[in-house]
Amino acid sequence: MEHDLVVFVPGFLGSRLTRAGRDLWGEAGDALLRSRPSSAALAELALPPGLGDAPPGEPHRVAADALSTAPDAMPGLLSSMGHPDIRAALGDPAEDQFVPFAYDWRLSHRLIAERLRTRVERELARWGERVGAHYPDRPDDPRVVLVCHSTGGLAGRYYLECLGGRESARALVTLGTPHQGFARAVRLLTGHAVADGAGPLNEVLRDFALGLPSVAQMLPYYDAVRVSGKSRRRTLTDRRYPVPGLPGALVEDAFAFHREFLGAREAHRRTDAGGRLPYGVHCVAGTAHPTVHSLGLSSDGLRLAAESDVLGPGDGTVPRESAVAEWALEDRDDVLWTEVRHADLAGAAAVGARLSAIRRGLPASAMLAGDEGITLHAPSEAVAGRPFEASVLGVNLADRRLRAVMRRIGSRAGDEVVFAPDPTGRFRAELRGGPGRWLVEARVEGPNGADRRVITLYSA
Repeated sequence: MEHDLVVFVPGFLGSRLTRAGRDLWGEAGDALLRSRPSSAALAELALPPGLGDAPPGEPHRVAADALSTAPDAMPGLLSSMGHPDIRAALGDPAEDQFVPFAYDWRLSHRLIAERLRTRVERELARWGERVGAHYPDRPDDPRVVLVCHSTGGLAGRYYLECLGGRESARALVTLGTPHQGFARAVRLLTGHAVADGAGPLNEVLRDFALGLPSVAQMLPYYDAVRVSGKSRRRTLTDRRYPVPGLPGALVEDAFAFHREFLGAREAHRRTDAGGRLPYGVHCVAGTAHPTVHSLGLSSDGLRLAAESDVLGPGDGTVPRESAVAEWALEDRDDVLWTEVRHADLAGAAAVGARLSAIRRGLPASAMLAGDEGITLHAPSEAVAGRPFEASVLGVNLADRRLRAVMRRIGSRAGDEVVFAPDPTGRFRAELRGGPGRWLVEARVEGPNGADRRVITLYSA
């Protein structure tokens, strides 16, 4: 496996979208948060209605030719820490053995998978001509190891099972991939992504997200709706309790996308030897952070009731159950469980060590708990100019030189944050900042540990 081609597929926000060299999402995100929210801020990134699986034409086409390297966030949906040195995290494969697959994350995962197929076929042929210079004693011809972060795994698995990629694949590694979607996508698409006081921002985000095929395909495929007064959770397709404000066409497309993949997998299962996949599947999943698992509906089904949302273990974005590729793994004990957050799963040192082991065909640990050493708690969104609380949890923090900084994303300079202990042993700080996207990072020593959060501050 060490001689195989390594292809990294980032998730939503994981690629830079540019036009004439301008970082469109970087500019749009700043404009959206620094002024009264308006659809004009996202106009250059909006897609035409009803695009489906088709590629966009002018003036909607953008370039996506590099991975994002800086932290970023889509308010109310997810955040990304960027991928400044992903090759090192994968065990430093030879430079011409590693392929970072940047793509337009607005588009349908079906279309992204088709583009992934074209790229993989070209790069595998190229690597096949050069592999002998690096691995003269290789046991067989090189195949492909797909490493997919977040929603990139939805395109990766579709390519493997629906577009013939399984014929040349050695392994699929998913890092926090929402194999069954995640509930936060519902809130974004219904105008409830951020706190109720952010009405204009929620409306702009909803209008933008409704035009992105990729977001609709993130909708939860599992039982993700809890109706007040009812004991059983329901799917988004339950006609008795449709989620208000969520277009039925989006739900139909999301469920068709998942059924299409699962149908292809089942068809292959009948012809695969022993029903086993011809490639290995490795899942890295978070389990230590409160995560919205299901959404609450009022008893009459007429409104989303945030107070009834059900939290459960996960990586802060994707519920633990959804991050498991149950279509491939026989036992959840086969998952590499970690305390790392969703945004950090492609870059955490502990995860990188396991990825390197997988590439070399070595056994990987079944549990990565405790690798971060400390946990930073802070809201994903808050009102600009108003104080909000952050806290750090860990062992013996008073003796480990806790230090932290808060800086605006895109700036190298930041302000020191002073965390003071309270009687419970938790270290707390009161923060505030102007509109925009901020990074709060905390570090300790003896042993070393770190944790960080992307925080979006919006105008009330």
